[in-house]
Amino acid sequence: MTIKILADSACDLSMTYYNEFDIEMVSLTVHLDDNDYEDGKTINPKTVYHAMREGKSPKTSQVSPQTFKDIFTAYAESNQPLVYLAFSSELSGTYQTAKMMEQEVKEIHPEAPIHVIDTKCASLGYGLVVLHTAKLAKQGATLEEIISAARTYAVNMEHIFTVDNLEYLYRGGRVSRTAAFVGTLLKIKPILHVEDGKLIPLEKIRGSKKLFQRMLDLMEERGKDFTDQTIGISHGDDLERAKQLAAMIKEKFPVKDVVIEMVGSAIGSHSGPGTIALFFLNNSK
Repeated sequence: MTIKILADSACDLSMTYYNEFDIEMVSLTVHLDDNDYEDGKTINPKTVYHAMREGKSPKTSQVSPQTFKDIFTAYAESNQPLVYLAFSSELSGTYQTAKMMEQEVKEIHPEAPIHVIDTKCASLGYGLVVLHTAKLAKQGATLEEIISAARTYAVNMEHIFTVDNLEYLYRGGRVSRTAAFVGTLLKIKPILHVEDGKLIPLEKIRGSKKLFQRMLDLMEERGKDFTDQTIGISHGDDLERAKQLAAMIKEKFPVKDVVIEMVGSAIGSHSGPGTIALFFLNNSK
């Protein structure tokens, strides 16, 4: 029986990939202008970025327990294997909710082939884990092979990213008001990464011209053999800069492919317009 891969909208994959690799998706909720929207389905990221540029502060909430319960129950009753790869538990409560619903469903269906994995990844870094796993499922890999590959890929996924305006990180509680003000005044661009699922400041770069070169340097320092890798770039409504970074990567490294996606509405509500993120496999584990 086919093994189904479930992801949530924080993986920032476009519908093309969901359709091609038969991936099921659940949406985080975006709250904007007193309305609730389903990330990846009923709101366009550009709408969120436009609102943020006008000074609005969209909020987000995790996937509901009932959504997971309904999905898990359906797969349990049909006895179809399901692997849910979750957005980092350090950035959302979605993983914990899914685990609770998994336990509830397994009280009724103890043999249900449902598996919930915390990727500790975000945005397209998370998306690349989902994509890699879904390709294996489509090729007929076993459940054990899929779970092992997902965990290995996730623990080695490097996230290197920068934001265009520190104000958005301030609103999300990532930097202080003083740091946001001074950083903007001095044109300081932060470089952050994800460590054990958490957002961690890495460096501060003065001026945007040095930014991409430093991101490439970090890619060279932290990355493994790129010849067979698919590199990910996600952007907060700034396709031109994303393409510029992709061109620099292709010029410097013999990469297999570069996937460019827009940061979705849920992640983008916290990172803001102008975000540029780079994802690749590292050598740490």
